[in-house]
Amino acid sequence: MEWNEQALVLRMGPFRETDIWLRLLCRKRGMLTVFAFGGSRSRRRFCGCLDIWNTLRCRVRSSRDGRFLNLEEATLQSGPRRLRTDWRRMGLAANCLRFAEALGTGEETAPEVFALLEDLRDTLDEAEDLPSLLPLFFRLRLAGALGFAPSLEACGRCGGALGEGGLFALDEGMVLCAQCRAARQEIGRYGVVVPRGGLDLLRFVQQEFPSRWPVAEPPAEVRRACARAIDGFVQYHLGLAWEGNHFRRV
Repeated sequence: MEWNEQALVLRMGPFRETDIWLRLLCRKRGMLTVFAFGGSRSRRRFCGCLDIWNTLRCRVRSSRDGRFLNLEEATLQSGPRRLRTDWRRMGLAANCLRFAEALGTGEETAPEVFALLEDLRDTLDEAEDLPSLLPLFFRLRLAGALGFAPSLEACGRCGGALGEGGLFALDEGMVLCAQCRAARQEIGRYGVVVPRGGLDLLRFVQQEFPSRWPVAEPPAEVRRACARAIDGFVQYHLGLAWEGNHFRRV
């Protein structure tokens, strides 16, 4: 079987003397591993375009026994410029890619995740300023794209307005208003108190792509609450924590 599709290069590495393996995010098929035989020297077939964060138009063929996928040909459609020379931004980019790889993406969610990662790449490459919480914002936004969005619009118990903020109950992925939080059965519940400004910020990040995320530094209280809420939610519901330059299962 042979097919053509757009794909974003997430990771690559050597395989034997002149061959390369690549982890791709395909716009329609999700994440796949393919092998580019002769990829380290074939300029005609790959045009030197097999770099991380590049968007490619790929021609892929299944091996005869169906055990692996061969990248037959690839042409470059877009890629970063400034990003490759800015080590700080490359670190942010690597953090986000590792999270995306750790979660994985199937066919159903591939189109939105593909668009999200392309927008993230372009933002890292072109924006003059970036949000200080960008990696955490990305985790929240990607989790939502994969169907794990916490409920932040109203109180998860009574449905009422959240007023000046609320308690983000990490185990249930919802926010409790002041009245419900004070109820006897909720006293002592593990969570993060998020002020109104923090909830507004988290809602906006959930709904928008990285190019529209605010870059102004939030007040320290809001920043700490948002960071704790996102990190706690990801650990509890997705089972992932960033440690030692990789995500580990918790």
